[in-house]
Amino acid sequence: MQQTVIHALDFDGVICDSAVETGITGWKAAAQLWQDMPATLPPQELIDRFRLARPIIETGFEAILVMRLLFQGASLESILYNFQEMKRHALLQCNRDETFLKQLFGETRDGWIRDALAEWVAMNPLFPGVAEKLTDLDRQGIWYIVTTKQERFVSQILEANHIALPAQRIFGLERNMNKQQVLLQLQKKHPSATLYFVEDRLPTLEKFLADDALRAIRLFFADWGYNTEQDKRRAARLPLKVIGLDDFLNT
Repeated sequence: MQQTVIHALDFDGVICDSAVETGITGWKAAAQLWQDMPATLPPQELIDRFRLARPIIETGFEAILVMRLLFQGASLESILYNFQEMKRHALLQCNRDETFLKQLFGETRDGWIRDALAEWVAMNPLFPGVAEKLTDLDRQGIWYIVTTKQERFVSQILEANHIALPAQRIFGLERNMNKQQVLLQLQKKHPSATLYFVEDRLPTLEKFLADDALRAIRLFFADWGYNTEQDKRRAARLPLKVIGLDDFLNT
């Protein structure tokens, strides 16, 4: 008898190409903290640089700090390789903590949705073929989203793409659980199933590899998402499966 497979999927960078929207929301929020930043939309060149810096971001609010750093002229290399230290300095500079920035980021996004929902949805396209893949997963059984994004935003994007996923199967920022804790919970909930976890952020997968309690979970590195060439080379040497978008769509 074939064992049941349950997919747990990251959202940004696996399902949704949200880099541009995340960057613009980060810019709008940053403009509320620093008066020298214009309230107009960021120039295209800066948005392009943000997309390249996107792999460093683990939780959306960090886009506020990345946009601030880019506005101040920080190089892409310095952000990618020294972000934690730069993040600490930026938080001191604005005299705010992470909790405040998370709330500001969510409220800024809420305002955009309230004022221009169609525009916001258009800035959050699903990767090609992913909507059909999620529909197939739905026919096969249960699947989950495991993300650091706020759950209401995930639901709005899915609904806009005619994908119905019950709220209890979306594990987002509001749960106050890291992804390892979520997967442990899912593992206990489905003890006879094989869990597949698809994630584009290599540091997250490396934490899973270091956790013996998660050894039974099959890990997949989504190389179409927000990761660098260095990430891809490193992932190829680790005990996980590196997959492209076509691999994901056809399995």
